[in-house]
Amino acid sequence: MQRNTVISICKALAIILMVIGHADAPDVVSQFLYEFHMPVFFITAGYFFSLRYLHDEATFVKKRFKGLYIPFLKWAVFFLIIHNWMFDLGILNEQYGNWSGGVTHPYSWHQMQQNLWNMVTAMGGYDQFLCGAFWFFRGLLVASIAYLIIYKGLDYVAGRTSRLTPYREVIAPVGVCVLMLLLAAWKTAEGLRIIPLIQGGYREIMGTFFFGCGFLFRQWERQYKVTWWMTIVFAVIVALFSQYLTANMNWRSSFTQFISLPVPAICGFLMTYNIATYLNRHEGMVKRFLVYCGDNTLPIFVFHIISYKVVSLLKIWYYDLDMAQIGCHMVIHEHAKEDWFWVLYAIVGVGIPLGWTWCCQRIKSRQQHTSA
Repeated sequence: MQRNTVISICKALAIILMVIGHADAPDVVSQFLYEFHMPVFFITAGYFFSLRYLHDEATFVKKRFKGLYIPFLKWAVFFLIIHNWMFDLGILNEQYGNWSGGVTHPYSWHQMQQNLWNMVTAMGGYDQFLCGAFWFFRGLLVASIAYLIIYKGLDYVAGRTSRLTPYREVIAPVGVCVLMLLLAAWKTAEGLRIIPLIQGGYREIMGTFFFGCGFLFRQWERQYKVTWWMTIVFAVIVALFSQYLTANMNWRSSFTQFISLPVPAICGFLMTYNIATYLNRHEGMVKRFLVYCGDNTLPIFVFHIISYKVVSLLKIWYYDLDMAQIGCHMVIHEHAKEDWFWVLYAIVGVGIPLGWTWCCQRIKSRQQHTSA
């Protein structure tokens, strides 16, 4: 079976947009990309869901835990261990924090233990200032397993109901998406929370919906035609929503923000898929970089925030700022809306994790070659 590098490029574009969004890009850029860049990850994950897992649930769950829970726990614990050390080094401080003025503090021994328990039992408790994107690991893990369970349940009901059996292949995948939208509407309209899930479960519900959209897209992909004019239409739709009905996968989303999310998110994915398809047709350095980037999104998720600190040092020197501003989350906010440092933040946020990963892979490959 030929490898689908289009989806790898989609993931690369999405992770690059995520890094740009975290770099205090201009509002028009941030609002545009936040409409769809995180849903793209859930959609591309759902794209690879296989019906064989309906009869081999254990394998699917093991793969999800190995690919999401284990990396989350490993790196969340790592940043937990170095949290107080970051204060000693000056990387974090209690003076400068996020854009709303919130700051972080050193952990007491009790807080460290509690955070560890939260990590193990609920995939929470991670360092918000160094691991701000880690909610995605929990979101995708819950969404993918929830999709399997609900799909299997709806498929069973359709198979046992004679009137529904002829439409079984449609009822289950479409039914999951519809059910998730109804649950998200109910949750946001009434301000409800799923108590066992950190942050209340909105991201997990919408993640399940987008995961299902990815599976449906895979089924209908052959009928989908990639055209430039539709790519432009999708971009315009996303732009209009980003200006007049702004939404993203914020865990505190209101009912209006929920209503505003699915259309631009799906259009944003289709726009990204179209662009990825065109890029995939041209062999060369750009394609190789994007495929490699899409295949190695994990280190970017984990290390892009700490990598920003390199650029923060440069910005402190350039503007003669207080050295303590290196503790700003995620980047230094002073002058952010009037300069182009966000571009450098984005380059470094992607480049350092990828460069480190490439070097480690080369060293490992040479060691294996030498031992052989």
